Amino acid sequence: MLPDGWQLADDVADFLARAGDFLRFRPALHNTPLTDIEKLRTRGVDSHSAAATVFGLLESRGEVCAIFYRTPRGYLWVTPLPAEQAGTLAAQLAGLGHSPSGVLADHDTATAFADAWQRHTDAAPAPFWQTHLYRLGTLTPPQPRPEGRGRVAGERDHEQVVCWCREFCVDVGEQSSIDLIDSGSWADSRFGDRHFTLWETPDGIPVSMAAATSIVGGMIRVDPVYTPAHLRGRGYAGAVTVEVSHAALAAGATDVVLFTDPANLTSIELGAIIVAARPGDRAR
Repeated sequence: MLPDGWQLADDVADFLARAGDFLRFRPALHNTPLTDIEKLRTRGVDSHSAAATVFGLLESRGEVCAIFYRTPRGYLWVTPLPAEQAGTLAAQLAGLGHSPSGVLADHDTATAFADAWQRHTDAAPAPFWQTHLYRLGTLTPPQPRPEGRGRVAGERDHEQVVCWCREFCVDVGEQSSIDLIDSGSWADSRFGDRHFTLWETPDGIPVSMAAATSIVGGMIRVDPVYTPAHLRGRGYAGAVTVEVSHAALAAGATDVVLFTDPANLTSIELGAIIVAARPGDRAR
């Protein structure tokens, strides 16, 4: 049995063997770690990315109770932690010379980590992303339903999908994804493994899109949802999100989750009304 405390790992297969059950126990809450780590597992980690990728897990009495990982792009994801444990993790990573470009976690964990990181490194934290997590409750189509239909995007739609993903990134200030798209590295962007659905008008013109991750641990995440600015307010985003969610349930998903921007009223309506959701689970 491994001793209690944080354990580091640099092999994704070993990490999943030890932490997979913990992540799958709360698939809605752990949706991003599940999809990110599955992508690393299936695509592999090249020599350049391997140097930037770090996995860690916290064990207590022989059971995993939290994990973290740093992506090849430098972001550190941390599952919910008590403030003391978040501080311990920050101190250990700082002592090992790790320097993440950002920390992504629930509000309390991120705040405790950032405070501890500042004490150990003198680096002043700055918030850069806030969101709400929703999980599908009752699938409620928008009323009135907009004219048109949903259609799975195919190869002929690739240029449209890439263009709209870039516009989405501009709207939310996601520069790293813009850089990847502009450099032609679509497969390496966070959208490269998504499954896209378009909403099109009766005359076949695409007006909105939504994407979903593959099912991992019974969960899919709807991400992104995008409608061009001049077409918003007509129910297209809600309609295409319902299409994607219905397809996920039909494919066997037990959890369908969606992140929304709390500062974006349309986004909040999409999560709280169209998807009829409830906030994602708290920590185990």
